[in-house]
Amino acid sequence: MKKSSIQYFYLALFSLCSFTILAQDTGRFSGGFQANGNIYLRDSLIGADDIPQYDYQLFGADAWLDLGYAINGYSMGIRFDLFNNSNLLNPTSSYTAQGIGKWFLSKKVGRLGLTAGYIYDQIGSGIIFRSYEERPQLIDNALVGVRATYKLMENWDLKTFVGQQKNNSTTNLSDRYPSIIKGGSLDGFVSFGEEGKISIAPGIGYLNRTLDDGEMIRLISVLQGYEEDQRVKPVFNVHTFSLYNTLSAGPISWYVEGAYKSKEAFFDPNAELENFDGSVSLNKLVSKPGSVIYSSISYAGHGLGLTIEGKRTENFNVRTQTTLSQNRGLIGFIPPMNRQNTYRLTTRYQPATQDLSEQALQADVLYRINKKLIASVNLSAINTLGNDVLYREMITEILYKYKRKWTLTGGLQIQRYNQGVYESKPDVPLVETFVPYVDFLYKLSRKKSIRTEIQYMITGDDEKAGYKQDYGDWLFAQVEVAFAPHWAFTVSDMYNSNPGKNSPTVDDKKVKLHYPRVDIFYTHQSNRFSLSYVKQVEGIVCTGGICRLEPAFSGVKFSINSTF
Repeated sequence: MKKSSIQYFYLALFSLCSFTILAQDTGRFSGGFQANGNIYLRDSLIGADDIPQYDYQLFGADAWLDLGYAINGYSMGIRFDLFNNSNLLNPTSSYTAQGIGKWFLSKKVGRLGLTAGYIYDQIGSGIIFRSYEERPQLIDNALVGVRATYKLMENWDLKTFVGQQKNNSTTNLSDRYPSIIKGGSLDGFVSFGEEGKISIAPGIGYLNRTLDDGEMIRLISVLQGYEEDQRVKPVFNVHTFSLYNTLSAGPISWYVEGAYKSKEAFFDPNAELENFDGSVSLNKLVSKPGSVIYSSISYAGHGLGLTIEGKRTENFNVRTQTTLSQNRGLIGFIPPMNRQNTYRLTTRYQPATQDLSEQALQADVLYRINKKLIASVNLSAINTLGNDVLYREMITEILYKYKRKWTLTGGLQIQRYNQGVYESKPDVPLVETFVPYVDFLYKLSRKKSIRTEIQYMITGDDEKAGYKQDYGDWLFAQVEVAFAPHWAFTVSDMYNSNPGKNSPTVDDKKVKLHYPRVDIFYTHQSNRFSLSYVKQVEGIVCTGGICRLEPAFSGVKFSINSTF
């Protein structure tokens, strides 16, 4: 389809939405708007410099306007995306693009459901296929194609789809990766016993990815640089399968999923490549099958909540193109195996999911001692398949509520974090942290409250460097004052109290720096506005196990969020 034809199609789609909205009063119209603006204030001492935004652009913005309409079995939607000197795609560069980022048309015909356009969906827990959006990292893995669903009987559903994955890394927002993705699933539900107290929800899924000719040529070109005995045979098609089931029996729920990937070529960053000159390098192109086994069992009752998760992953790097890396082109989503923490210092070191070699176990226990007191413990252990330590975490927390007047939360986190693997930093020890924290909420009245946080991070010693590990020790304090339902104000500071190896240096001395932040929030009905002054240290940002390293930030942030 030519560019002009695409533009006419978008215009026709939008006109159809507008006409339907004006012509009917029985349908349902919905939407949302989100916009972020950044003013960049250069601060070379903390590393907030040497990218276009700090050097000369000074301002960046990103925004999304989402519109949807549903009537008489029809549903349709369209989203406009805008990125002006944005740092979302790549925090160390500038990204500018605007246009239609999503559209879809859907219709129910009896038991048959039909959808065309940008589709967000998954099979099982998403291990072999998940098309999703995570705006904080500008991940938009929508499947651009068609999907058909069919209700075989009351509790059994069949789904099939075909298309291409959206390529969100170009200035043309309608670009797609050329490889073809197709697949399907069958999901059911069966109950047993009196009143259906025992039930199972089984499912089976399949996905196939076919490489395009251009990607195959690139792989062959890479292999021509290998010695003949190190070359592998790339294939156009990779097949993935998954079986999954949820068993529910009273207070117990057990989910298990197994996935298998057929043999294909992929880059292994730890595989050694012998070069023609006799030297050895890493990141070799290998060809192996892959697998994932994931299970979660939980119990809830009598004041006790217990969840145990386990996972084993081997060579399950499935992308729409083999030569892509980092978060680009991922077709599936492997669940993370650590607690999703919320406090500033407890989230400083987060483990990214490893798709080539990972075995992990997590246990979470919560017990309501009485109406006022709740205690919880979470344990996470993540290793490579060779039993190298990747991550350890133990976090205990106690929450005490005194009537409706105040709430006190206190906890302790102990971590071991493989910075060499997660942040690709060579010759660094496992980062060890000890983080106590306290959170106190006091309600001055029905509409007024004040909340304070105090956190302290103690890190281990880097004996080789002669300093504390990474950035060393941190003290974080925050005060939040809220006047419901409209206003909230926060003031916080993250203080590098005992600098480490990577802390800023002035005159050959590590310096103790403050990283302050001030926020103003205003909410009116379904509209929320925020204005913030931020000075932020370099660190890992994660969304559901998908992580990336972000550089330091210095500047002013403004945001709008609205739903209608």
